[in-house]
Amino acid sequence: MDDLHDEIAYLQHVSRKPRLMLNIYMEKGQKIVGCFPPYAPEELVHASGLLPMGLWGGYTELKLAKSYLPPFACPIMQANMEFALNGKYSGLQAVIIPAICDTLRCMTQNWRFGVPRIPMIPIVYPQNRTSAASIDYLISEYEHALVMLSTITGKMMTEQALCRTIEIYNEHNAVMREFSALAAKHLDIITPTVRHGIMKSAFFMDKSDHTASVKKINAGLKALPEHKFSGKRVILAGISSEPKELLEILEENGIAVVGDDLAQESRQYRTDTPLSGGGALKRLALQWKSRTCCSLIHELGKPRGTYLSELCRERQVDGVINCLMKFCDPEEYDQPWLEADLRQAGYPCLTIEVDPLNKSFEQLRTRIQAFAEML
Repeated sequence: MDDLHDEIAYLQHVSRKPRLMLNIYMEKGQKIVGCFPPYAPEELVHASGLLPMGLWGGYTELKLAKSYLPPFACPIMQANMEFALNGKYSGLQAVIIPAICDTLRCMTQNWRFGVPRIPMIPIVYPQNRTSAASIDYLISEYEHALVMLSTITGKMMTEQALCRTIEIYNEHNAVMREFSALAAKHLDIITPTVRHGIMKSAFFMDKSDHTASVKKINAGLKALPEHKFSGKRVILAGISSEPKELLEILEENGIAVVGDDLAQESRQYRTDTPLSGGGALKRLALQWKSRTCCSLIHELGKPRGTYLSELCRERQVDGVINCLMKFCDPEEYDQPWLEADLRQAGYPCLTIEVDPLNKSFEQLRTRIQAFAEML
């Protein structure tokens, strides 16, 4: 039991102190590449002998970033730009920016001119993922990224290294999926804040180290009897459930998170890279082709609502809270489809606007309290 709580406390600490983790790895001589969310190809960084570290912004007062990004840009990217301009990301060898939304497309050029001391590696994913040409194109994008990464390491990544990295990341995906399922059975220990911290900490640690920590947590949870939770059970959808005050408000109102469709959390771990089907780069490209049910990925028919409805049935939820990131056009476009599918399946849905740069939560508290009373 002590080991369980120790591991949980450690990962909570990691999720709150990404700069500290950056410093620790740098002191060990590790070269680090910043990865912009949500789908930077971390595997290429890892297989090149570098450490990928997620850049998820955070609360800050915007000053310098206003010269580069409009006020209606994604708040995560605004914070990332502010942190970069004021030196918070010093020590990074490079950053990878996946250009999969309007703000991220702008970030590639804004970063190039605003933060020239940290090289920028762009990745442009094909939106038409059904054609064979999209696989060839994405392989060429990965090859270009590898050439740029090789300027940091002095050598090219090997096929063997990427194959091993794919195995490491697939194992991590499986362990995180198992954690999500176990967490829903131990809501007395895995509160919304704790669950989020364990998920988020993965972006700031070596994947093998994080896998080992979560395995210990899973083993500890398996050894305990299932907790009979008397409050309301919800699934969170969206990009992120930050700021942390949102999760604290859920806890205040007796609401537990039993699953999610968040880009910062479970969406990262749903899709493994196939172990067969070609060389390692091709298989990594096939992983992108296999991703589904995400607002940032073009799909005909919008199956995300159906996926969420099935997850609701599996986790026996009372409702869904859609955490709509402020100024996120892809999420806003998905919202009507998502709510309609959930209503048809019989699950109440509350859509709230989330903004990591905001520090006023009274309106949010009132809406969540009313939703909890309605469930």
